[in-house]
Amino acid sequence: MFLYLIRHGQSYVNLEEWTDGNKDMGLTPLGQQQAASLAEWVPVHIPRPDALYCSTMKRARETAAPLAAAYGLEPHFDDRVREIGNNQRNHDPFPNDQLPYQYADFWSTERPFAPVSTVVENVEALIHFRARVGTFIEELLTKHEKQSVMVVCHGGVIDMVFDHIFDVGMWRRC
Repeated sequence: MFLYLIRHGQSYVNLEEWTDGNKDMGLTPLGQQQAASLAEWVPVHIPRPDALYCSTMKRARETAAPLAAAYGLEPHFDDRVREIGNNQRNHDPFPNDQLPYQYADFWSTERPFAPVSTVVENVEALIHFRARVGTFIEELLTKHEKQSVMVVCHGGVIDMVFDHIFDVGMWRRC
């Protein structure tokens, strides 16, 4: 399988000083320009993929739309390639002053050997995020074994794909 991982264009989330990756905001004007440029460049250099998958988050959908149009593909939207963040399950960020040590512990790169699971109610742990992305990748490998696939997603998802495929583990990236 040929797998092309594409990170969304610049979004309003990128411009904020949030520790939250899941706030569902769209692309900035620069991000929209990046998505348009992607849709012009990629089809010239990469043959039409057999499938195009996309995160259900707005910034990824807005990045995928011009690419899908350029290839004449209908994107498959999948929640498993949504970004992780220090957020509640309803996607509202925890205010930084209410983010006690145990909330951010699993997301920290300053303590690479800290636990990667959490007991904080209503929060997805990093280990669960990796498993979520891993099930998506395993399904792609089965479903598209001898095909090419593009996935428009997020930086954290791309990290987890590499962790899963190369079995390097989160602790080795730090």
